[in-house]
Amino acid sequence: MTILLRKTLAIVCLAIAAMGIASAKKKEKVYLPGYVLKAQTVLVVILPDAGKTIDDPLANQKAQGDVENAFLKWGRFRLVQDVSQADLVIGVRKGTGKISNPTINGGPVDSPVAIDTKDNQIRVIGHQGRPADVTQQGAPTGTNGPNDRAHTGMEVGAQEDTFEVFQGGVQYPVDGAAVWKYIAKDGLKLPGVAAVDQFRIAIEESEKAAQQKLSQQQGQKKNP
Repeated sequence: MTILLRKTLAIVCLAIAAMGIASAKKKEKVYLPGYVLKAQTVLVVILPDAGKTIDDPLANQKAQGDVENAFLKWGRFRLVQDVSQADLVIGVRKGTGKISNPTINGGPVDSPVAIDTKDNQIRVIGHQGRPADVTQQGAPTGTNGPNDRAHTGMEVGAQEDTFEVFQGGVQYPVDGAAVWKYIAKDGLKLPGVAAVDQFRIAIEESEKAAQQKLSQQQGQKKNP
């Protein structure tokens, strides 16, 4: 076999491999299940593995409030503070932009807060009481045990903002698999809160697909 022929075969093999990789990355669009489209209430919590970074210990609480405000402005869902009332549970974690970041773990429960809607301006100042128990991982999500003293730790891999949607009405919903997620740089950042906007688009596309499927089924019944 000549050198030229070997080089030609090598190029062809690389081209075929590249086509295979491209086709593997091209995934079919996945639509949201019916229980998401029928949901009326949401509970927004901080993901249990989210730590408080030393340079911005309230970053996750701020992101949580920003996401709640975005949901309020959207108007499709009603916010609740009790997991038993939530059709969907939204888990959020603010990215640090770093591969690893020192954190503060333990310590007292976060300060109580409230929603202020004066002058038609929606502001989430915080949450009243302890966050809901949505995970089996020790204390309720976003909190620490009563005897857990503050200590330093290290969070690894949380570079980008995370927004995950879990099914409500089940025990420890955040311990299950997310039905939809959005992970991106500044995905939880104001003023747009891209994660909520992309979730809205996903719902709209899923509703459209469901309606088209229903119309096709009705058409088949009329014309068997």
